[in-house]
Amino acid sequence: MSPSSRSPRLKIRCEDIDKTFIQKGSVEVPVIRDINLDVAENEFLVVLGPGQCGKSTLLRIIAGLETPDAGYVSMDGRPVTGPGPDRGLVFQGYMLFAWKTVLGNVEMGLKLRKVPMRERRAVAHHYIKLVGLEGFEGYYPHQLSGGMKQRVGIARAYANSPEVMLLDEPFGQLDAQTRMFMQHETIRIWEQEKRTVVFVTNNIDEALFLADRIVLMEGKLPGRIRTTYAVDLPRPRDHGDPDLLNLRAVISEEIELVL
Repeated sequence: MSPSSRSPRLKIRCEDIDKTFIQKGSVEVPVIRDINLDVAENEFLVVLGPGQCGKSTLLRIIAGLETPDAGYVSMDGRPVTGPGPDRGLVFQGYMLFAWKTVLGNVEMGLKLRKVPMRERRAVAHHYIKLVGLEGFEGYYPHQLSGGMKQRVGIARAYANSPEVMLLDEPFGQLDAQTRMFMQHETIRIWEQEKRTVVFVTNNIDEALFLADRIVLMEGKLPGRIRTTYAVDLPRPRDHGDPDLLNLRAVISEEIELVL
């Protein structure tokens, strides 16, 4: 069997995941139910759905920040029992240390792991350059635009050499033009240094531009996976491409059914 004909290696498995939150002491709110999902190594998977459909909770369970009430998540066949350096997280909020420079923010994870200064500085500079912020190493977050802040967050996550990148609506606070630019940048970075990516969004055009595969969630709680779509279109993609527009119409019609 030739390498190109082999099945992709399984990276993440979610099996029979349920999660319920308790609010106001006793009110049970079922958030996700019956989630079964496999993610291949180096796949760019997008979880698409409206607000309050459980997609961010699913991401947090994969990250190990939440524990499922039933079912399990495994990575490379090993159960996920908590956060770990093998998973890098980027959230919608910039989550930067205001008193740290760009360089200080990017190298923070390495510093906490007691990586020697010369080594961590070299790694931080590499990823600062990768995300297009070379020359801004000495800037503080208040001196950066929203898109630049999010690039710092991406560089910081990559600097820890995670095997999986988890991004929770990372461009939701950006204006439309900056958001589109960051989508292009995300694909450029991913193609340069491949990782398995799970990316959460409520934006169908963003999902179509980024994804190898789209997982569409039900539009109400408890969240369930409605449908999955393979996006077998070459990159870089054009939002006006007829094939992409046809797939957009199909997914839009399905979204109307789940809302």
